[in-house]
Amino acid sequence: MRVDLPIPGVALAIAAHPDDVEFQCGATFAKWSEAGTVVHHLICTDGSKGSWDASADTSALVALRQVEQREAARRLGSTGEVRFLGQVDGALGHGLGLRGEVARVIRDLKPEVVLGHDPWKRWRIHPDHRAAGWLAVEGVVAARDPHFFPEHGITHHRPEAILLFETDGADHAESLSDRHVEAKIAALLAHESQFKTTMYIDLDEADTDELAGQTSEFRDRIMGECRDAGRVAGVPLAEAFHLIDDI
Repeated sequence: MRVDLPIPGVALAIAAHPDDVEFQCGATFAKWSEAGTVVHHLICTDGSKGSWDASADTSALVALRQVEQREAARRLGSTGEVRFLGQVDGALGHGLGLRGEVARVIRDLKPEVVLGHDPWKRWRIHPDHRAAGWLAVEGVVAARDPHFFPEHGITHHRPEAILLFETDGADHAESLSDRHVEAKIAALLAHESQFKTTMYIDLDEADTDELAGQTSEFRDRIMGECRDAGRVAGVPLAEAFHLIDDI
């Protein structure tokens, strides 16, 4: 298990949905932002399926989730851009057209490190996560070589590393401090539309003690995940990835 890349000047996370970046690499982004990294987000889908309410106004949900994502990035200290591909939630593909769009973003933002879902994860049931993973790795290949998508009119760019999150094959960890994990939790809590569906916090709960307890349980869950990753890496707290640095 390797620990800690050199702090990159620019990093880009490519994720399926609003809040995926915060769940998977939010503390790493907080650490890097603190050290001066320009951190960018590219969110592939519109998040329109992110509600258990069958009568929800999905157009309003899409707009809200963009606001939440930008606020989450701010809470991580991000100084880079938050971009949205706007693909329909649940219907993300990874065909040539979308690969070109991702490659264009990589060439434009010029990240040293690209982070994304591991598309090789076993038994993954969410198609958007798998497709976003392919877009990340295939987008890097397309961005690095000058004869892919020359119509972009942007100089090709080769990142130095890819960090894949949600991986079965973790071989790299980014070590964290308590404040980095606290920033991750604060960023996750910016996604209020997702409290019930992914954080199991019910804002309709009338009992304030029960609501406080649910929030505390969520904080403990995130801190525990970072402790578990750190234990494997031999550090107190961490987020785990599969590193590809032969690019």
